[in-house]
Amino acid sequence: MQKEKKDDLLLLIRQGKPMTTAQQLRLVLMLSTPAILAQLTTTMMQYIDAAMVGSQGANASASIGLVETTTWMMGSVCSCAAAGFYVQVAHLLGANDDKGARSVLRQALAAVIGFGCLMGLIGFIISPWLPIWLGGNEDINATASTYFAIFSLGIPIFQTSMLGSGMLRSSGNMVVPGILSAVMMVLDVVFNFFLIFPSRTIDFMGMELFIPGAGLSVVGAAIGTVSAETIIACLLMYFLCYRSKDLRLTIDRGSFKPKWNYIKKALHIGGPMSIQQIIMCSAYIATTIIVAPLGTFAIAAHSFGIVIESLCYMPGYGIGDAATTLVGQSVGAGRRDLTRKFAYMSVTLGIGVMMVMGLVMYLGAPFFLGMMTPVEEVRQLGVMALRIEAFAEPMFAAAIVCYGVFVGASDTLIPSGMNLVSMWAVRIPISAILAMSLGLKGVWIAMCTELCFRGVIFLCRLRWGNWMKAIKD
Repeated sequence: MQKEKKDDLLLLIRQGKPMTTAQQLRLVLMLSTPAILAQLTTTMMQYIDAAMVGSQGANASASIGLVETTTWMMGSVCSCAAAGFYVQVAHLLGANDDKGARSVLRQALAAVIGFGCLMGLIGFIISPWLPIWLGGNEDINATASTYFAIFSLGIPIFQTSMLGSGMLRSSGNMVVPGILSAVMMVLDVVFNFFLIFPSRTIDFMGMELFIPGAGLSVVGAAIGTVSAETIIACLLMYFLCYRSKDLRLTIDRGSFKPKWNYIKKALHIGGPMSIQQIIMCSAYIATTIIVAPLGTFAIAAHSFGIVIESLCYMPGYGIGDAATTLVGQSVGAGRRDLTRKFAYMSVTLGIGVMMVMGLVMYLGAPFFLGMMTPVEEVRQLGVMALRIEAFAEPMFAAAIVCYGVFVGASDTLIPSGMNLVSMWAVRIPISAILAMSLGLKGVWIAMCTELCFRGVIFLCRLRWGNWMKAIKD
């Protein structure tokens, strides 16, 4: 029944019918809730991964932490490639052009998955040298290189998963991606349980129970994640191509051969996003280079802190996903007033949720770090970092959800530039200066300062910027 109510409300957008404030808020919550849960389960998977690897010692954690920002860059660029097409789908569905939306999907399957294969090849080629470029030491470089090589081989799978999830969300289906995210978490834990740890015997209710294991540590974590993602990508493609009410490809026939008009629109939307992500993730990599000389404990604490912080900001990304869908369909339907209302509601909800999550992070930091690592020095540094960052979460939410709004409106160039200026003109210089005197604490103070600045400038653009120019007056 809930799905029918959600579809009825989405139909009001597409048919140009009036919506009450209560209906608008209900639709925002209906789409945001499963999206938030999906993002949280993804983060929990990262948390569990980090905890499992963390039990192997500081070097194992630092091996992943060293290349983590580069994996973000590769994944983010793939996500932007998918966004270039699924935003088009949201617009077409909002304009009641279901056939056109399916045509875009066919183009995306060929173009985006091919792009993922290219990215994976690039990653695999650079994997032997990447840890050295990032300033890693000999204790962790070999393991970090192998981890990144396995991750790179899985990029086409990650790309397929991102495309399937994004297309389903654009059609208003947040439930299937949310459920499959939870399944992904379970599969990842199971695979990692057998791949990371060696075979051992445990005492279970007075009986000795033999648990087989590969004992692959960091390498096992990479193989487990790629294996779980492969299963989920296949399921997402099944639901998208054969079960989706609006997008299943069995409804009609069409060509998978890329066409320039679709590619051009995808580049217009995803191009600035991709350039932004490359340069922003380069800033994350620069931060890693700043942290690396601070030692193994600092690298591990920095990595753990980022994973735990994502428990706070991933709900913001879930609400941002919902905002992209609602704004995208409202733009496609040519409804300026509704577009603005959905934008403001989504941003307000995101700030409220992440304010609460920031409080949870501040109070729960010792518990979260204690679950992830037995190393006291790492725990102390991580708690310090998280309690600094907790104060930035509301403004971080503003930036995240506003960006989701702008993506839905195909307004990506100026917001991408805003992100770049914020990272490179604020975070990196302050990090470099404060790290010399305050160490890891200085790096996280810089992060907190930059996120607050970013939130303010995004709220200014939401209020006064011309981000709805895609709607024809």
